[in-house]
Amino acid sequence: MAFLEETVRGIRKDIVKMIGKASSGHPGGSLSSAEILTLLYFEQMNVDENNPQKEDRDRFVLSKGHAAPVLYATLAAKGFFPNAELENLRQLGSILQGHPDMNKVPGVDMSTGSLGQGISVAAGMALAGKMDNKSHKIYALLGDGELQEGLVWEAAMAASHYQLNNLIAFVDNNNLQIDGAICEVMSPFPIDAKFEAFGWNVITVEDGHSFDELRTAVEAAKKSEDKPTVIICKTVKGKCVSFMENNAGWHGKGPNAEEVKQALAELEA
Repeated sequence: MAFLEETVRGIRKDIVKMIGKASSGHPGGSLSSAEILTLLYFEQMNVDENNPQKEDRDRFVLSKGHAAPVLYATLAAKGFFPNAELENLRQLGSILQGHPDMNKVPGVDMSTGSLGQGISVAAGMALAGKMDNKSHKIYALLGDGELQEGLVWEAAMAASHYQLNNLIAFVDNNNLQIDGAICEVMSPFPIDAKFEAFGWNVITVEDGHSFDELRTAVEAAKKSEDKPTVIICKTVKGKCVSFMENNAGWHGKGPNAEEVKQALAELEA
């Protein structure tokens, strides 16, 4: 557990530093989902940083593609590419653009950005795995605001119809999106009942920053026999940086030098 805690602390620091250097990016939703990716890449998923394209690997799709910094920081920490590359976030010619590119970034299984498309592709990957009698899992991470996209529910219906128990989706339920509270913009609630109605196995994690709770949920999801699983994680947008926490204004902007310094000091504390 100490290893995971130290790893996620480093990932959060890298998120702050890279977005600060770029003066652009999405810190809020990257920070809120850091534990989810840390647990998957450092404990639960079958991946090999030395062979990113190995056939039997588990796949991860960042459906909320704007949270690319958390994926980049996690991949760098895992060793898919040098950590120094993070300094080039959103720079002209960099492999690390504002949304993940599967053709440029080692370890990225799907190019994403348009909300709703990531979970749709993940369902397709899971169906392909079923048809080929493969045993690997497909993981996807959605934002709660993303649930406002109709495409999400088309994918949910298909995943249930084809009994894709090899698909495990996470909802980063931090309750905020670019324009404010999700319940005010276009409420997706009740999230659990909606997925249940679409035929999914539903697990709610009350603390999406608890490795113990996340681990228990993932291990239960892996045992599903005939349904896809969604793990609804209650999280805090901007987690661990005081002036970003629960602040929709930090959905998509970069901190200045002084703010970076303050955030890093808090993460070191």
